[in-house]
Amino acid sequence: MVAKLVIVVAYARNRVIGRDGGLPWHLSCDLKHFKAVTMGRPMIMGRKTFQSIGRLLPGRTSVVVTRDPGFSCPGALVAASIEQAIAAARQVAARDGVDEVMVTGGGEIYAQALPLAGRVVATEVDLDAEGSVLFPPLDPAVWLEAARDHHERGPKDDAGFAIVTYERIAAAPT
Repeated sequence: MVAKLVIVVAYARNRVIGRDGGLPWHLSCDLKHFKAVTMGRPMIMGRKTFQSIGRLLPGRTSVVVTRDPGFSCPGALVAASIEQAIAAARQVAARDGVDEVMVTGGGEIYAQALPLAGRVVATEVDLDAEGSVLFPPLDPAVWLEAARDHHERGPKDDAGFAIVTYERIAAAPT
């Protein structure tokens, strides 16, 4: 069985996902959701996203996509392209007996992976954020909203949010 490619993303109402190498908000509840969704599954991310996290996340294999041939990180796999990263992550998924590979950012990686993904798990943050990195709109001819779970703003959250699952219903237009 080939592991499904799943994008895990958080974006503001204006589609902003990042500012100055980090998230433009703090959502404690969503960090717990991210951990639950990704635990035990290989994660594909760009080098900048990996460096913004600053460490390997326990219980998950990181596959880092970078154009820097000298980049290395003990404990992480390194790939020169999204295609190499997907192949490596699917090998890890098969080894670990899981059926999903998670794509966790950043902007360039999301843009490259979106046409290949079968599911998007989006945290839609109830605010407009300043930032220069955007998540592309999901074409309703390609993506169907399958589930939506609203969360009120918690005591350690900058805003309320909804966790929305989108399933691919058609091939991406060429």
